[in-house]
Amino acid sequence: MLSEEEIIAGCKQGKASAQEKLYQLYSRRMMAVCVRYTRSRFEAEDIFHDAFVKVFKYLDSYNGGSFEGWMRRIFVNTAINHYHKNKKIEEQLDYSSIEESTPSTEDIISQISGQELMVIINQLPEGYKLVFNLYVVEGYNHREIAETLNIAEGTSKSQLAKAKASLQKILLKQSMSEAC
Repeated sequence: MLSEEEIIAGCKQGKASAQEKLYQLYSRRMMAVCVRYTRSRFEAEDIFHDAFVKVFKYLDSYNGGSFEGWMRRIFVNTAINHYHKNKKIEEQLDYSSIEESTPSTEDIISQISGQELMVIINQLPEGYKLVFNLYVVEGYNHREIAETLNIAEGTSKSQLAKAKASLQKILLKQSMSEAC
């Protein structure tokens, strides 16, 4: 079995067998990234294929560090570009004064699976979902999100607060319906 470094070297040399191994090694994890940023499997697959083409195209620019992190960045950026191209971002107000508040939903969250949580996150409006994923899942800060999405930093904070509030309502509603 080839090491990650050997697979990358083979890909840089254009070897199809190395490209196939790289694809097999990372395809599931990277598809999961794409699914987090889309509303449909079809849309996720579109982003997935575009991003993998970019990985192979720009592989020479990878120069060490976490290869998976480097790839993930390409997939996230491709998803964001897809969002910009295909969704008209409504004119958003600057909500700089809104504070982030996270109501306690730990008990409810501890009772659901990661897959169930992904289904719930997918119910969020696009803007909420995008900011939530970038902040919570990818670890971006509000300044980075604002720059990436061309929105005000306060809008990023507002979108995150609204996403958390929406998630809480959905989780509470789900919890109550299961209790009945």
